[in-house]
Amino acid sequence: MSENLEQPQQTHGMRGSNQSGLRAWNEKLLFTLLHTQGAMPKAEIARVTGLSAQTVSVIIRELEQDGFLTKGEPVRGRIGQPSVPMSLAADGAYFLGLKIGRRSSEMILIDFHGTIRDRIARRHDWPEPGAARDFALSAAHELAMRLPVSHRDRVAGLGIAQPFQLWDWAASLGAPQQIMDRWRSADLCGDLTAALPYPVFMRNDASAACGAELVFGNANLPRDFVYFYIGFFIGGGVVLNGTLHTGESGNSGALGSMPVRAPDGTMVQLIELASIYGLEKRLTRAGLDPDLPWQCPELWPIPEDIITDWIGTAAEAIAQAIVSCLAVIDFKAVVVDGWFPAIIRERLTEKVRGATSHMELAGLVAPTIQAGSLGIGARALGAAALPLTDRFLISAEAGFGNNLAQDGQR
Repeated sequence: MSENLEQPQQTHGMRGSNQSGLRAWNEKLLFTLLHTQGAMPKAEIARVTGLSAQTVSVIIRELEQDGFLTKGEPVRGRIGQPSVPMSLAADGAYFLGLKIGRRSSEMILIDFHGTIRDRIARRHDWPEPGAARDFALSAAHELAMRLPVSHRDRVAGLGIAQPFQLWDWAASLGAPQQIMDRWRSADLCGDLTAALPYPVFMRNDASAACGAELVFGNANLPRDFVYFYIGFFIGGGVVLNGTLHTGESGNSGALGSMPVRAPDGTMVQLIELASIYGLEKRLTRAGLDPDLPWQCPELWPIPEDIITDWIGTAAEAIAQAIVSCLAVIDFKAVVVDGWFPAIIRERLTEKVRGATSHMELAGLVAPTIQAGSLGIGARALGAAALPLTDRFLISAEAGFGNNLAQDGQR
């Protein structure tokens, strides 16, 4: 697997000391502002960014000519000329997001607003590197071909959300170990970079889902929170100061590996109690098809008693994991999301709140616990957010939160 998991195989630097580098930085600053705040007139953009009115006017004029920005309807005030709000043009750029899951793979195409325009999905018994590469190439080509001819060159990149160390989960997946071992030497990111005309990025699937919550999700989240995403297994993300921390290996927030106490008193990993994998086992014991959760993710055709039991067990286990997380970092919030119907997400989140309130929290500050906002599409959206962020947005580390600007004309 590629060692440089979150960097594109091509370098697309956005900063520099020369005028070209300053201009690229200022463009990113403007894109980031419009992405986070929505449509704004030139004067307001200049005020918020600290850029001169002349610089803002020049950048906006050229970005509008390039198709990245669009004008809104003039807003008439009491004095002076009406202001014209500028916003990101939905068709200004497109981004592909590939989710490699334990039971399915999906490719989505999003526009500049983050709206999913198209998608292609396929089911599998387990993921295999060659099949994943073939699916990615065919889906990327097909989604691009579905765009108008004039828009096909606006696809700006591909992001991949993939579980790491898949070879460790062969038994749980019911997959042959020799097939899962192929992931040890696979370089899906490199293979796709060599075959596609735009940069390709990769991130752990649960971390990608967390990143999607940052880029497209609830804007009211605090700057420090821990994120749980329940899929076939459970994973997560760690956000500090508004920035997703993935660690040197890209695997930070691997919450599924956290030890918790099972109802029978034994210590197990969180994935055993709070994953759809565990729900599959319940269905099998009940003589039902373990494939039921995957047949209709928007409305699970599963008996209520099984769902209730699974939610209760999962919530207690997640509550234990939350306390462990709080003992390390003073998270202000906990976000719970997953690959299940919205009603299940709400029920599970409420149960987690209740279970956490009964935990021993002496010496700790109880966080708010809330449901995620993206659900089933979070991982694919997080993948698509990778090229969007790299090409057009300023990350928290770069100081956008402090309204930094580099204006050679000031």
